[in-house]
Amino acid sequence: MSNLKSDYKSRFKGLREQYAHYALVLQGGGALGAYQAGVYEALDEFDLLPDWVAGISIGAINAAIIAGNAPEKRVERLAQFWDRISTKTGPASLFEKQPILSGDMGRNLFAQASSALSILTGQTGFFKPRFMPPHFWPAGSVEATSYYDTSPLKSTLEELVDFDRINAKETRLSVGAVNVRSGNFVYFDNHRRTIRPEHIMASGALPPGFPAVEIDGELYWDGGLVSNTPLNWVIDHEPRVSMLIFQVDLWDAHGDSPKEMTEVAERRKQIIFSSRTRHATDQLKKSHDMRRAINYVLANLPPEKRTGDDYKLLQELSCDSVMNIVHLIYHGKDRIVHAKDYEFSEISMNSHWKSGLLDTKRTLRHKDWLQPPADHVGVVTHDLRYDSDD
Repeated sequence: MSNLKSDYKSRFKGLREQYAHYALVLQGGGALGAYQAGVYEALDEFDLLPDWVAGISIGAINAAIIAGNAPEKRVERLAQFWDRISTKTGPASLFEKQPILSGDMGRNLFAQASSALSILTGQTGFFKPRFMPPHFWPAGSVEATSYYDTSPLKSTLEELVDFDRINAKETRLSVGAVNVRSGNFVYFDNHRRTIRPEHIMASGALPPGFPAVEIDGELYWDGGLVSNTPLNWVIDHEPRVSMLIFQVDLWDAHGDSPKEMTEVAERRKQIIFSSRTRHATDQLKKSHDMRRAINYVLANLPPEKRTGDDYKLLQELSCDSVMNIVHLIYHGKDRIVHAKDYEFSEISMNSHWKSGLLDTKRTLRHKDWLQPPADHVGVVTHDLRYDSDD
């Protein structure tokens, strides 16, 4: 592996000169977010460290841990977070220790027990159930609008994330949330405001499980309610510059027709949380390719035609930047698919992390993504997980 690693590192040496930013874009998906941690470990191993991290929901939490720690500490801090919120004790753990239950049936029972345990007891360092259900609390109270208390997450973030480092802007951080009152999608970006734990919690405040988070007098919910990927924020920022983007999605848009109700629940989640990602990517490609085409046309106009309001407008719309997107999508074989985003067992967390690590290493073996887009092409997306060139 050491020779292989050295070989690939030598391939990547000229990349920094091609792009103004390396960006890491992290989707929401609850417990599946351990996959993103594995992706980051692979990028760290090959010195492909992002200088811009954008996330929504669990992706925002991973992004904050990455941006809020020194590069040499990030993998360790991610591991501490996922270890802390994983289920290690209780009834579910018994299934790991009984050889008679180690087959598919046992694994399925184990996953069901683990997800049920998460619903009933919460997750250490993340969220905990309220003493009484929402209906017994006074209207207007935070307890009346959510089933769980997320104060443990604030303590975890304050321990594992250096917010002074985030606000020093060494690594750009962007997290998406939704304003409850207006319904507008907003981004909290450390290049535009001071970031606190509340901004990260707001991005992951998925109702009705988690309460809205108050920031400067406004309440915010999980950004995944509007869009589960922050890709558009990264690509559309101004001034537009060339970027290598690692886009990590936790929901696959493609799937089989459901045959029973648990598969219906799973397919529903896939469509809700991944279709907007696919649509956003397609639209961004069209608009950015058009910007590149406008730039090419304007550059070839005779000097006497480069005047007037129409020309100035087209100039504002044009750009010569390129976006090279390496797309990584979680494809894990979950034992209880409809609950995979809230099945926090240690065995599943380790499996998701390992999948992210291996998928990224397979992808990085390809040569295709090393080449920038062709002339007049603004955005190119690579999904290279399955076809290794070694």
